[in-house]
Amino acid sequence: MRVKLQRLAHTRSGDKGNTSNIAVFAFEPLFFPVLREQLTAERFKAFYNGAITGQVIRYEVTNIDAFNFVCEGALGGGVSRNLGLDNYGKALSSAILGFELDVPDDWGGLLRGPVSDFVRW
Repeated sequence: MRVKLQRLAHTRSGDKGNTSNIAVFAFEPLFFPVLREQLTAERFKAFYNGAITGQVIRYEVTNIDAFNFVCEGALGGGVSRNLGLDNYGKALSSAILGFELDVPDDWGGLLRGPVSDFVRW
C-alpha cells in the first residue's frame, strides 16, 4: 500500500542562515526501518524539486526512531535575506509530509489518519 509520510511520522524544523534542519520522527518503532530504506537524503532532496540547492545530509537518531535532515541552500539565501515567506523551514517540514512510501498492506490499523487519506494505486 502507498501512503503519505504524515501517516507514519511527524516533523519539526529549524533554520539558520540558508540551512534548514528538518527532523522526521516515526510514530512507531516498526516504521523506522521503512523510513530508513525509502526516505534517503537523495529522495528527500528530489522531493523538493530544486528548492534545496545544496547538499542534504541525513543523520539517524536511532534511540528515538528519528532522522535529522540538514539541508544546505534551502532558504533562498536565508530568511532575513529573502522576501519569499514560503521558504521558511516550517513550510519545508510540512511539505515533506506529502512524501509517498510503500508500506505493508497489513499496517492499515497502525497508520495515523483516516483510511480515505491513503494514496490509491
